[in-house]
Amino acid sequence: MQYLDILNDKQKEAVLYTKGPLLIVAGAGAGKTKTITHRIIHLIHQGISPKSILAVTFTNKAAKEMRDRVESLLKDRIHGGSGPESYPFISTFHSLGVHIIKENAHLIGLNKHFSIADEHDALVIIKDAMKTRGIDPKQYEPRKIKSIISRSKGDFITSASYKENAIGALQSIVGVIWGDYEKALKKEMALDFDDLLLETVLILKKYPEIKQMYRERWEYIHIDEYQDTNEVQYELTKLLVGKDENICVVGDTDQNIYSWRGANIKNMLHFEKDYPNAKIIMLEQNYRSTKTIIEAANNIIEKNEYRIPKTLFTEKEEGESISIYEAYDEVSEAEFVATTIDELLKENDPEDIAVLYRANFQSRVLEESFLSRQIPYQVLGVKFFERKEVKDILSYIKAAYNKESLSDIKRIINVPARGIGKVTLLKLFSNQFTDLPISMQEKINRFYLLLEDIRQYSEIHLPSDSIKYVIEKSGLEKELSKGTSDEQERLENMKELVTLATKYDLLPQEVGLEKLLEDASLSSDQDTMMHKSKGVRLMTVHASKGLEFKYVFITGLEQDLFPHTKDGSKTKEEKEEERRLFYVAVTRACKKLYLSYASLRTIFGMKQVNTPSEFVYDIPAHLTSFEQGGYGSHGEKIVYL
Repeated sequence: MQYLDILNDKQKEAVLYTKGPLLIVAGAGAGKTKTITHRIIHLIHQGISPKSILAVTFTNKAAKEMRDRVESLLKDRIHGGSGPESYPFISTFHSLGVHIIKENAHLIGLNKHFSIADEHDALVIIKDAMKTRGIDPKQYEPRKIKSIISRSKGDFITSASYKENAIGALQSIVGVIWGDYEKALKKEMALDFDDLLLETVLILKKYPEIKQMYRERWEYIHIDEYQDTNEVQYELTKLLVGKDENICVVGDTDQNIYSWRGANIKNMLHFEKDYPNAKIIMLEQNYRSTKTIIEAANNIIEKNEYRIPKTLFTEKEEGESISIYEAYDEVSEAEFVATTIDELLKENDPEDIAVLYRANFQSRVLEESFLSRQIPYQVLGVKFFERKEVKDILSYIKAAYNKESLSDIKRIINVPARGIGKVTLLKLFSNQFTDLPISMQEKINRFYLLLEDIRQYSEIHLPSDSIKYVIEKSGLEKELSKGTSDEQERLENMKELVTLATKYDLLPQEVGLEKLLEDASLSSDQDTMMHKSKGVRLMTVHASKGLEFKYVFITGLEQDLFPHTKDGSKTKEEKEEERRLFYVAVTRACKKLYLSYASLRTIFGMKQVNTPSEFVYDIPAHLTSFEQGGYGSHGEKIVYL
């Protein structure tokens, strides 16, 4: 039992409790993965067959880490079999769904070699269905329909029940297209990503003998990140739990930040209601952060009501105070971040540092400052100038000035959708324009007139105004402004391009826009050349969950940006999720935390006066220190006396 010696008392209690339902409330940095893996090892030491143990998590990365740890411990502690039969079943929810469906594919009219339709495949099928039905994709955006279908499946809603309860035009359209979509998938012997869970649950519900088979196979079930389960994942878990209720779930209500994709915090809050005999164990000792960071995190999150109360503590050092920097504007903020990191890099590796932000568009000005100082960095996600929507806008400008640029024309001629397909493009690019139907010729002529209009406008207007003009006249603003959250973010990135363009407004009229296009191309080239595995990490707070860094910068801490508000209002649940998001950001830091905000921030080319985020005031004053000095909007040094 020496493997227990490296555990603290609460971790050991969780490992040794093996009979009946168990809820482990694991705070940030409290060693939850270590606890789960050691619990699995302990079960095997107690004579439980590895084949009787199931562990499920959310990401391939997390599943691989858990699997590697378990296999390593098994090799060290148990001598004997080394094949797959010697190890527990450790996977993601979706991999588990694939496993169960393959074993029972005939029950739903498939074979074990069924296809899995990815996002692109699904969109093509939906677009084809809409075309067949004569539904205008400009009025009902295919991506939005796909998003509604996906979210509904996650809420354990079938196409039949959705169609039956549809209210209004949009839901009626979704109901019809969903039915066509399912028929098309079935014809191709395919399931989409969401079906992997939904169909699994339907099989277990419809065939009690199949459900019982899996209950007997997996007597001991572990679910990681339980606070992030949606309705269908919750149902799947309940169906697999046998009569002895040997289920162990691990999670943290304070890190529930994915409600927008269906995660239901109530699944964890109601665990005791689902399993009245449940034991609850709190893992509150943090092994990651300093006392200062942990005290700040506790003060931040205690204001939330929808949570299982806990208080983190650590035996690590007191640590440095939390630095707060009030910038004049976003350029000044980016200069502060870059110059501070420049100093840190004298004694630290770039990978020890992360810069977090609430929205993707914030990365652009940070990237500029990093490039000017030759600080290596890596954006987790798509870099600003590599984002599709940014490339689209720049392609409009480039095509307006060079109508021979077929790559730019091909990119944007159907963005937004104009009903100009691939066959038409082939004829157009093969000088067969006159062979096209008159109606199609008119569509193409209107597109080229738009390009000419953009060229004439940009010749006599500022670069920032020209970008605004493209966003409006192309139809992209109208299409995206009332769309999904993803589409809203794409529009925000386009508007950030307007803000970037204001820098070029100061140049002579004939060179401003040309210089913007040149800098955008060079920036993309530099990003591509940068060593992928090296560099300071730039990412959204959502992307940072599960990671840790010595030094963390949280930028853009302004009211309405972080916490983020849409139309100036949020429900109580949404407000609490924004606070949880900040808590996640703070608890990524091991050694030192930097917070910053800008008094002015340019959004869509307009400067806005900001107040500091309410979250800044939630941190006790004795834990913080204000950074002195900084940079103005034109890079000038400012010294506070």
